[in-house]
Amino acid sequence: MGTELSYALSKMQMLSTSDYASVVSMNIFVALLCACIVIGHLLEENRWVNESITALFIGVCTGVVILLQSRGKSSHLLVFSEDLFFIYLLPPIIFNAGFQVKKKQFFVNFMTIMLFGAVGTLINCSIITFGVIQIFKRMGVGKSLEIGDYLAIGAIFAATDSVCTLQVLSQDETPLLYSLVFGEGVVNDATSVVLFNAIKSFDLNIIDHRIGLHFFGNFFYLFIASTMLGVLAGLLSAYIIKTLYIGRHSTDREVALMMLMAYLSYILAELWYLSGILTVFFCGIVMSHYTWHNVTESSRITTKHAFATLSFVLETFIFLYVGMDALDIEKWRFVSDRPKTSVAVSSVLLGLVLAGRAAFVFPLSFLSNLTKKNQSEKISLREQVIIWWAGLMRGAVSMALAYNQFTLSGHTELRTNAIMITSTITVVLVSTVVFGLMTKPLIRFLLPVSPPPKRKNSLGNMESSNPPKSITVPFLGGAHDSENDLDGSEDHRPNTIRALFSNSTHNVHRLWRTFDNSVMRPVFGGRGFVPVATTSPTGRSNSQWN
Repeated sequence: MGTELSYALSKMQMLSTSDYASVVSMNIFVALLCACIVIGHLLEENRWVNESITALFIGVCTGVVILLQSRGKSSHLLVFSEDLFFIYLLPPIIFNAGFQVKKKQFFVNFMTIMLFGAVGTLINCSIITFGVIQIFKRMGVGKSLEIGDYLAIGAIFAATDSVCTLQVLSQDETPLLYSLVFGEGVVNDATSVVLFNAIKSFDLNIIDHRIGLHFFGNFFYLFIASTMLGVLAGLLSAYIIKTLYIGRHSTDREVALMMLMAYLSYILAELWYLSGILTVFFCGIVMSHYTWHNVTESSRITTKHAFATLSFVLETFIFLYVGMDALDIEKWRFVSDRPKTSVAVSSVLLGLVLAGRAAFVFPLSFLSNLTKKNQSEKISLREQVIIWWAGLMRGAVSMALAYNQFTLSGHTELRTNAIMITSTITVVLVSTVVFGLMTKPLIRFLLPVSPPPKRKNSLGNMESSNPPKSITVPFLGGAHDSENDLDGSEDHRPNTIRALFSNSTHNVHRLWRTFDNSVMRPVFGGRGFVPVATTSPTGRSNSQWN
């Protein structure tokens, strides 16, 4: 009896110690998040640094401190998990991107965005895959790698992270460029993940034309099915909130319903082996077009800022943790006796990223310009350089996919796998820090803008006349877009092939507006076109967002 009691007490003490360590880790991590926000604010006007680099740098510094304190045993407070990233961290970020997207700019440039995000990613993946097959075999690195591993490497390093560029660009000053970089980033992430999952689901030891057709058929099925699931989830939320008018009893319930239904769409997509990224992105677009206008005014303000704040915190969380995980001693120990090999592999991957990106951005931009009639709609050479540059940085998606392919629950015992993990970490760090530091000067050099006029505030201090970012959150102010921009244009018959392609976009928008006003909005709500009683939230004034 005494032995059992002492065993129980020792077990409780161990659990208590473990819980205490977890609490300490979380406290430190939250404090670091606060430090990232404060330091990012202080460096807002810095020519070189942005918030992503700040969080990454703080993460690396923290990792060094923890590594020294633990005497080389660990460098991070939390264990990186691709499940944690894809299930909990990524969905709110992608949903907020869709929820705040300026729909007019996105869909006017939809074909170009899909050209860059889908076709461009496939080209990039093919070039990287072909390059690593040829070069790694000559280096003697790929002896234990199979064709599926090479294809996975292509998908891993085809996934871009354009956050650094988006933090510098202004969607008011360069709407075309912003929409292309933003839209391509989302579609690229979805394409890379879908491509990666498709590669893992096929037996690639036997490759013939039927496998290729099946592969691409499955790829397009995932794209279409994922998009439709997101649209249906958004429409269902709009219909429920419009019909039941939940806000008359509790605004908290309608906000909670929007959040949960958006997350439910992502989980259902993952459950049915679809692309959760595409699903939750288009769910956010549909919710901003219909559901957001069906809730009460206070709920509109709450959701606008809650989604943006959650997305911002999670993005900072990801960059902070990537910085700490970069010094994971377990992976680096495997390559410590062959540092030249790790450096060579990282250099090869960086070179292929640069070449693969250039191989599709400039040719596809040329093809896109052939379909544009107005000079203002064409992508200039300077804008093409910025689009190319924006896709050079790699981030958490590449890290998560690499961990999924080359580790088992975050651990690996194979030297080649460890080399691939450390090389991925190196590419992410170098591309984010080096390319990220040069992003602001490059954009200001290629797209010089005059500074906004200064004015005196109530305290007599000089400040910019532009409103703060919290008020002009990207893409939401025009939610909801000017609805008459396309309706008021005259209908000219195209007399050339270029004019036909140019006018087709406007014709599609005009047909959609007619269908939306006459069929969709009477059923699912939305702004302005639904005859409702004065007590309905859609009938209330929303001039704040117009």
